[in-house]
Amino acid sequence: MTDPASVPDPWPARRAIGPVTATVALPGSKSLTNRALVLAALSDGPSVVRRALRSRDTELMARALTVLGSAVDTTGDDWVVTPGPITGPATVECGLAGTVMRFVPPVAALARGKVLFDGDPHARTRPMGEVLAALRALGVVVEDEGRGLLPFTVVGSGRVPGGTVTIDASASSQFISALLLAGSRYDHGVDVLHVGKPVPSLPHIEMTVDQLRLHNVEVVDSEPNRWKVLPSTVRAVDVTIEPDLSNAAPFLAAAMVSGGEVTVRDWPRRTTQAGDVLRDVLTRMGGEADLGDGGLTVRGTGTIHGIDLDMHDIGELTPAVAALCVLADSPSYLRGIAHIRGHETDRIAALARELGALGADVTETADGLEIRPAPLHGGVFHTYADHRMAHAGVIVGLAVDGVLVENIATTSKTFPDFPAAWTRLA
Repeated sequence: MTDPASVPDPWPARRAIGPVTATVALPGSKSLTNRALVLAALSDGPSVVRRALRSRDTELMARALTVLGSAVDTTGDDWVVTPGPITGPATVECGLAGTVMRFVPPVAALARGKVLFDGDPHARTRPMGEVLAALRALGVVVEDEGRGLLPFTVVGSGRVPGGTVTIDASASSQFISALLLAGSRYDHGVDVLHVGKPVPSLPHIEMTVDQLRLHNVEVVDSEPNRWKVLPSTVRAVDVTIEPDLSNAAPFLAAAMVSGGEVTVRDWPRRTTQAGDVLRDVLTRMGGEADLGDGGLTVRGTGTIHGIDLDMHDIGELTPAVAALCVLADSPSYLRGIAHIRGHETDRIAALARELGALGADVTETADGLEIRPAPLHGGVFHTYADHRMAHAGVIVGLAVDGVLVENIATTSKTFPDFPAAWTRLA
């Protein structure tokens, strides 16, 4: 077990001493906010992104679009975006944000001049090669010394010919969304054909298509593994951002762990967010879920059951679900998530290591985790600068004394006030 004294900021996870009863208002979706910002910057006039998430990832996106020529006013809860000519030279700081490092280069390709991209040390290990190769195939000059990783430079000529491109997006659906978001501004649009293993996180591509259509961009997606965006003007549209449903996972898990009742306000009746599947997952694990006018309410029954679940399309929920599984009364099998090895950290390996360090019986497989009931104990839970890993740590801490979460501040990636919100809950 790691010595707590050797960890810079071990944060004591809150232990639930009785049934948790709470109503929670979540910040906006990072995925929707950053898609909305990109499309607003490509639009034919000013627009407003209402209830935008204010977090490190979204502020990095706002700054990236600003250095490329747009004005993004983030002073209020509703962010105003005024598009300008896309310009270079510029430097884009990506942090650890996959949406910035992948969504912005196809936009930067429309600039005149060089645009340098770089980010946090771990960001330099996240796969980028398919996006860069696709841009080259579409007529864009990219300088990366053959690494297919950050740092790299997009050399814009003021226009992109566009056309048809074949990529392998089995490592991330963001590769496809990146090309679709900017494709309507290319001379011939973009026609993206995926080859390889199934695309993970398909709901995120559906989210991208929905947002494009909202901006009057024509998308043809009638053929499996193929998405075509026709060249057109991106209409300026004011949008309202839904709550981030994946951020609901630890709060709803609190109801499951404590046998309590938690309501997440403003849960949408229709959404493309992957987090919506929590309603089904938590029910299968022994909870009760009701979607009403006040939001989504989950009630714990005092028992958590194991689950056999293909999480290919909902990989971002894996840390929270895995944390519930170590508290379950029967084995669990989480499958189809090899792609999350390329997220903020190798989430499969990290979960096996950190849950195991707390006593969990966890086996790492090629594409997932096998988890069996075992006695748990306290200790330091490392997060690897990954906000979803922190979620796993606090969930286990609800039921286990002495869990210390390292770098709880990493939750600011998508939920700036998470520690205070969690403290109020537990």
